[in-house]
This record gives sequence, C-alpha cells and structure tokens, in this order.
Amino acid sequence: MSKSNNVYKDAFNRGLRLLDETKSLPSEPELGTLLGVSRTTVRSILSRMEETGLIDWNKRNKTVLRAPKPEDFFPEEETDSLAEIIERSFMRRLLAEGAEAGMQLNELELAREIGVGTTSVREFLIRFSRFGLIEKRRNSHWVLKGFTRAFALELTEIREMFELRSAAAFVALPEESAVWADLDRLEEEHRQLAGEIATRFNEFSELDERFHRLIHRASHNRFIVDFYDVIAMIFHYHYQWNKAQERERNEVAVQEHLAYIAALKSRDPGKVDAACRKHLKSARQTLLSSIPEGRQVQPA
Repeated sequence: MSKSNNVYKDAFNRGLRLLDETKSLPSEPELGTLLGVSRTTVRSILSRMEETGLIDWNKRNKTVLRAPKPEDFFPEEETDSLAEIIERSFMRRLLAEGAEAGMQLNELELAREIGVGTTSVREFLIRFSRFGLIEKRRNSHWVLKGFTRAFALELTEIREMFELRSAAAFVALPEESAVWADLDRLEEEHRQLAGEIATRFNEFSELDERFHRLIHRASHNRFIVDFYDVIAMIFHYHYQWNKAQERERNEVAVQEHLAYIAALKSRDPGKVDAACRKHLKSARQTLLSSIPEGRQVQPA
C-alpha cells in the first residue's frame, strides 16, 4: 500500500468523525487544515463520502446526510497516524538520497511528495530539529547536519533505558491485549523476511522500526513514546547510511528479533531482559561502527 493511500485512509477516518459533530462540513481549505492534508486529498475524501451517501456535495455546500457506520471506516491496521506517515516518508527520503551532511530539504516538496499539508511537515521538522541534526534555513528550507560519536553514545544510553523499561511492561500485559496479536503478525513478517533475506534485506529497516515501536507503546508512558519517536528516526535509520555489509547486519538483526519475540512470548522477565540487552548491544555496535572515531561533520 502506498504512503499516499495511508495518508488518505487515515484522513478519511478522521473526516468521518467530523460528521458526528456537524450538519455541514467546512470549506476545502479548512478541511485540509483540520485534517492536515492537501486539497487534492480533501477532494478525494469528499468524493468517497458523497459516493457512500454520507454527504450531499454541491460545490461549496457539503450537507451531512447520515452518521457514519463502522463499515464506513477503513480498518485500523490499514492506517497509520499522520505523524507516523510523515516520519516514515521523511526517513525514506533521507535514505534514498544518501542522507549526507549538507543535504537540503524543502517543506513544500516533502508535503507534495507525501500528500499532506505543509503545516504538518513543518511541525514534524521542528520537532526533529530539537536534536540538532537538521537546521532551519530561509524560504521553507532545512539542511541536514552532522552526526557525532558522542551524540550516538548518548542516544544509545537513553534508548536502552527506555526499551528495557518498555519490554518489562510488555510481558506484564494481559493475554487479551491486542499487542499479542500484533506481535504474532510481526513474528510472521520476520520469518518471511528471514527466508528471503538475500533479496529483501533492505526491507528490514521498516520492520525494525515497527517492532521496536510496538514494544515502547507498551510502556503507556507518553514521554517515553514521544521521545522514542525521534530516537527511532535517528537510531533505526542512521547506521544504514553506511551500506557496507548491510545484508549481513540485517540478517543477524532479524534473528535477534526472533529470539527477542520468543522471549516476550515466554513472559519470562529474565529471558526478556537478556534478549533485549543482547539485541541493543548489537544495535549500538552497528551504529557506532558507522561513525569513524572523532568524526565531526559540519553542515554545508
């Protein structure tokens, strides 16, 4: 499924919730601002609402005809939050273009590529910039800055504290929690990737990000989850900017994930702690090996 479809489906579901609150929808620009998407996406949403009898769309008038039913919504598993969509698209863009220090980023181009409003992209970039890895320039431009060994060491310390805490919380969740079904699906995806690693090794990064994010959400700590969003963007993708031995590294990481998943399913805190520490140690070594000793890259 394309990222634009994810944006559309997430925005459509949020648009449906607006129908419960009003008898008529606002203008297209206002809807775009409310939903954080482009005008083109807004029109697609309105067209679908009209086709399914939710609204009567007559130019500027968008009269609500009925309340949405459960079957009107796209399944939750087919949608990501707007923040997740922008984050994932942003990181794909960095990886595709090499992510070298001095790389230029433009808010308008990113928004057009993802299919969202520029305000949503700008808010994301401002949040990401807190860590000093991108810097705002004039005319909606940003520049990617350097990445140091000291920064990486600080980052790994925080990540390890957060993940150990989250993993311990994960195994304490009740059996009826939806996370166990999510974990089953991720385990199957890992096994499929492991069986085709020779040709699909470059797909690991996104699977890696989804796996660790699931673990951190189990903490039910808004500060851990919020802070981890930024850690994930840096940690899970930065080491791939060095493509040396990428297949070998990802092959090892997939197996470590499977061992980690088995430990989580065992609900044994000791096994979970050991599997988590082993994987995080490997991940730290991988990250540090991508940064030559003493490296200090300045923005172009």
